[in-house]
Amino acid sequence: MLRSFVLRLGALLLVGTVAGGVSAPASRGQWVEAPGTGWVKLQVAHQDTRRRFDENGTVEPFFNEEARAITTTVRVTGAVGLWRGLDVWADVPVHRLAFNDATRDRRSAGLGDPRLFLRAGPALVGLDALPVAVALRGGVKVPLGDVEVDAEVIPLTEGQRDWELLLEVGASLHPWPAYVMAWAGYRWREANPELRRKPGDERLFYAAAGGSVDRLRWKLAVDGRVGRPPLRTDFDLRLEGDRRTLVQLIPTLGWAVGPGTIEAGARLPVHGRNLPAGPVFTLGYFLTWDEPPWE
Repeated sequence: MLRSFVLRLGALLLVGTVAGGVSAPASRGQWVEAPGTGWVKLQVAHQDTRRRFDENGTVEPFFNEEARAITTTVRVTGAVGLWRGLDVWADVPVHRLAFNDATRDRRSAGLGDPRLFLRAGPALVGLDALPVAVALRGGVKVPLGDVEVDAEVIPLTEGQRDWELLLEVGASLHPWPAYVMAWAGYRWREANPELRRKPGDERLFYAAAGGSVDRLRWKLAVDGRVGRPPLRTDFDLRLEGDRRTLVQLIPTLGWAVGPGTIEAGARLPVHGRNLPAGPVFTLGYFLTWDEPPWE
């Protein structure tokens, strides 16, 4: 019983850190990187909350009134153009998870599951003169290890591969210094045979508008994931009450410093199921380059 609680807790904390985690700097949007150009982002995200969304979407205290979940994630995300119309993304997180209640304090820290994406645009097949940016992005999340089934350890992974496919669009509003962008897609989640569980697949969406005024950068986004019920594989049983959903409002302000931008923002949950309900605060730095470093 206690082991099941800790495993569910770890998944809940981890899944909350992933939403909104992989996104490009505002100035790049859905435009596929030219060969040799790219960007890298270092971001810290922190959440400290005593509340969660239950299975019906109601905000309530964690499993008991004194429970407190603290999640801090440092992630490095980057992209580089491989050739015309094709770039590659990588995302590597480091997590520190804590859950404190009246009985004990549980903590885990370490490297999370990395994700790798390939993104293709129309230029890959010789189409350059489109009025909007369009791209198709596909990727995989690779678990670094097995889930440690220990009542005192919050796991840093759910232990299975995930596959994603997303369609992206974006447009500049020139001559105004503004842009709009969006994507929608699907995440397929493999089963974990050791836990006899297959997490629910997820439908993903994201939409944003942003712009700049001199050195000031701004962006307002909506990010969402709507999960299907997970499967208990040993009984072929769909767990309807365990499906996860999260919709967030993400305001961000930035200031150009040197070759990049310092950005501060928040991820404000407005609707969810079976995930933390507290805000996530972020601070990061985007470094971009527009010429291949070897030239």
